[in-house]
Amino acid sequence: MASDLKKQKIVRRVGIVGYGHLGQYLVNAVQESDQLELAFVWNRTAENMMGKVDDSLILQDLSKFEERKSDLIVEVAHPTITTQYGEAFLRVADYMIGSPTALANQEVENKLRAAAIHNGLYIPNGAFWGGNDIKKMADRGTLHALKVTMTKHPTCFKLNGELKEKNAKVKEGEIVTLYDGPVRDLCPLAPNNVNTMAAASIAAHNLGFDKVQGCLVADSRMTDWHIVEVEVTGPGDVATGHVFNVSTKRKNPSKLGVVTGNATYASFVSSMLGAKAMGPGVHLC
Repeated sequence: MASDLKKQKIVRRVGIVGYGHLGQYLVNAVQESDQLELAFVWNRTAENMMGKVDDSLILQDLSKFEERKSDLIVEVAHPTITTQYGEAFLRVADYMIGSPTALANQEVENKLRAAAIHNGLYIPNGAFWGGNDIKKMADRGTLHALKVTMTKHPTCFKLNGELKEKNAKVKEGEIVTLYDGPVRDLCPLAPNNVNTMAAASIAAHNLGFDKVQGCLVADSRMTDWHIVEVEVTGPGDVATGHVFNVSTKRKNPSKLGVVTGNATYASFVSSMLGAKAMGPGVHLC
């Protein structure tokens, strides 16, 4: 009887792409939910799922995702998934992109926006605080500037190129600004760390990836937290300094060497539950 009642309540079949720490958390959340049903789980290394996910739910070949009849596909693997499969996902299901740094590539963003004509492209807020309010300002054209600063222990960054080299040189007790500039240029250098900034760039659509500013700080004393600071600037009189401004500081408990802070896991579950019924187009969730 309980099983029959759960089937009556199921509203969404969800496919999870990625089975790292966050992917495992989401899979468990889906299986415990009376609103969701697991359609499939894919991971680059399928062996990591053996004994943890029922064999019938493991998708060995991601190109065959359509066979699983998902209502929502959730990516928590790597930005390249969106580049390779994003358009195809959107043809048959809503798509929640957990690595929105992929959209820093203008061509990829354009293609996905064009593909989101029958289903929704959902961007989870994750660690980004105040996203809906910022989007409202962008909609009205009253958002003049936005800066997001992320501070973490050096071991919590997974970086590429010059930033990787710079981060490796951070010494005990040091605080080093690794980057301070447009989010678009930062995303390829830190694709796993700055999804918060990418989400900010989507919310602040009148500024976009080129005008939203991102600042990445390595703090060797930051052993227990990830900190995200958001500074919003709106209309006013610059000459007098009477300008609309909102600043927030989010402290997320985290362990050394971990990319995603503790509170972000629950935020992703909320986003997954909310990624529905908004229709075609791009939506924050």
